[in-house]
Formats: sequence, C-alpha cells, structure tokens
Amino acid sequence: MLFFLKNTKSKQLEDALTQRQKQGPAAAWAGLPEEELFTPAGFRAEEAEATASSNYSYWGSTLRSFLKNKFAVALLIALVAVVGFAFLQPHLPGQIDPNYCRVDPETGIQFRNVAPGVDGFVWGSNSIGQDLWARIWAGTRTSLIIAFFVAMIEAVVGITVGVLWGYVRQLDFFFTELYNICDNIPSTIILILISYVASPSVPTLILGMSLTGWIAMARFIRNQILIIRDRDYNVASRCIGTPTFRIVLRNLLPYLVSVIMLRMALTVPAAIGSEVFVTYIGLGLSVETPSLGNLINDGRQVMMQAGLRYQLLYPTIILSFVTIAFYLIGNAFSDAADPKNHMQ
Repeated sequence: MLFFLKNTKSKQLEDALTQRQKQGPAAAWAGLPEEELFTPAGFRAEEAEATASSNYSYWGSTLRSFLKNKFAVALLIALVAVVGFAFLQPHLPGQIDPNYCRVDPETGIQFRNVAPGVDGFVWGSNSIGQDLWARIWAGTRTSLIIAFFVAMIEAVVGITVGVLWGYVRQLDFFFTELYNICDNIPSTIILILISYVASPSVPTLILGMSLTGWIAMARFIRNQILIIRDRDYNVASRCIGTPTFRIVLRNLLPYLVSVIMLRMALTVPAAIGSEVFVTYIGLGLSVETPSLGNLINDGRQVMMQAGLRYQLLYPTIILSFVTIAFYLIGNAFSDAADPKNHMQ
C-alpha cells in the first residue's frame, strides 16, 4: 500500500527533523508517530482501470489535412458556388423559361443568334430565340442531377457487391462470373439499346449508365477487401465472435473511405461525359430538356461561324470547370482521408 508524507504541522516537523538529522540519518525519523508522517492514499477501482486515450478523430484529422490544401479549398468553394447557383437560378427574379422563344415586339421575328449582352441576353440566344443564360444553367442542373444519381447508385451497389465479393468466400465464384459477363458488354452499347427501347429521358439515362457502371467500383472494392480481410485485427474480431456486419462497418469500410470518395468524385464527371456523348450521337435527351450535352451539340453545329462560337464556348466552360473541379477535389480529399497522411 502506498503512503505519502502528510505535510501538517510543517514548521514543528521541520524543526524536529533538522535536529534529528544532525544526529544521523537513522535518528531522523525515529520516535515520530506514524500518523504524523504518513496517511493511506486509498484505492479507487475506476482510476486503477483507467488507461490513456488519444483525442484523435478520423474525420477531424481528414478535415484539417484537406484544409491545408489551399487550392483544393478554393476550388471547392467555387464548385459549391456554381452548383448552388445552378439550382438557385430559376428562383431568382427576372429569369426566363429556358424553352421560351423570345420575339421582337416590333418586327414579330424571333431574336435569333443574338450576341451576348444585346437585348437583355446575358449569354446571347440560339437560332430560335431561346435565352442561353437560362438554358445553360438548366442544362447544368439536368447534367448534375443525372451525375449525382448515377454516382450514388454506383456507390451503393458497387460497395455492397464489392464487400460481399471480397469478404464472403462462398460468393466469389458467382460474382466473378457475373463480372466477366457484365464487363464484356460495352457500356456504350447498353446506352444505345436503352435509348432505343425507352424514350430518352433523365431516368432512362440514369438507368442506362448504372446498369454496368457499378462493375468497376465493385471490382476495385473487392481487391481492397482481399488485401485487408485476413489481417490480424480482422482475424481477432472473427475469433471473438464479432458479427460479420460489424466487422465490415468498423474494420473494413473505414479503411476504404479515401478510395471510395475518389471513385465517387470521378463518377460524376464520367456520367456527365457519357450524357454528352449519347447526345452527340443523337440518342440523348430531347431539345425540350436542356442539358450540357444538348447545348454542346447545338454549339458544335455552328462553331465554324465566328460570330456564333459563343454558343459552344459557354456550355463548354461550365462542363470543363465542373469535371476538372470534381477530379481535383476528389484527389485532394482522397489524400486527406488516407490515415497514413494524418499527423497527430
């Protein structure tokens, strides 16, 4: 049992000790009553069981690491501003319907191919008098909605299949054969067939892009799961009877956050690019549904006329910014989410 020196009657005790120390070390403590020198420290079970703990937070460390990348932070702010404005734009005062064809009240003729900044057209008009400002932001909303839904579906299906494929050994043969079948079907062929079977629409494009889009995510997750499945902490968890669902959520998926976020960030620009491609070959959305694919396809047809190149320039700038921003931000967040880069 531990004891500690009781510092009461300090002056008298100090004087007594000084006198006895002059007589020798052995006599310094001789004769003093025990209650004057020591008292029991006591025992507390909660303190005995207490262990040192770190204040480390994974998401907090990820955020601090990401904020150190000033370029990525500035790009994220700009991307949020563009995406937010795209969805806020139709609710602002003075906005025009993207499908409305404006007519000159004096001549009764449509405002065809009006240059930017003339007659109230911020970004000009197209060949039938539609406001490109309204159509470009409406097209941005449509393309982003398609891309976000495709990314979410691919993430949910791809992660679920990838985890089962890599962790449950009995399902390896089934998912391997399913992967071999789906991976050998070109996604372009599926998009074309879906567009022919069903009328082109936003749900149709989402379905066509998601049918096989999850394959790459599932394959990637499966390979990562195989690497970490039999590590010591996972084997120990199985030995003590930890449920498989808890092992997946607590031991496996947190390790894959960085790569999952990177894959999702790359899916968004890929989906927008697929929508532009399908529209380019004439199987995309109808002209009544503005999209970046429609706008770029329309601008491509007049790009050889110097005075009309703005119809291709503005939607291309928006498309390029969104795709590049998602790619760079996804890479930056992936690096920040990697625990190896966290410093405590």
